[in-house]
Amino acid sequence: MGDLSDVRFLTVAEVAELMRVSNMTVYRMVESGRLPAVRFGRSYRIPESALEAAIAIPESQRDQGIA
Repeated sequence: MGDLSDVRFLTVAEVAELMRVSNMTVYRMVESGRLPAVRFGRSYRIPESALEAAIAIPESQRDQGIA
């Protein structure tokens, strides 16, 4: 298994602030599988690398539902 000591996890609120969207939008992205997340108890944590990958997807692919 990979070494998790280098992985930085973000809260839903932190992701929402960085993306300038609501917390509910982040929850919807997690539930739909568009944004990978790990569940810790009753909350989600999103790996920073997953957020970077989601932001890097070209807008045209997001609009077409490809990503």
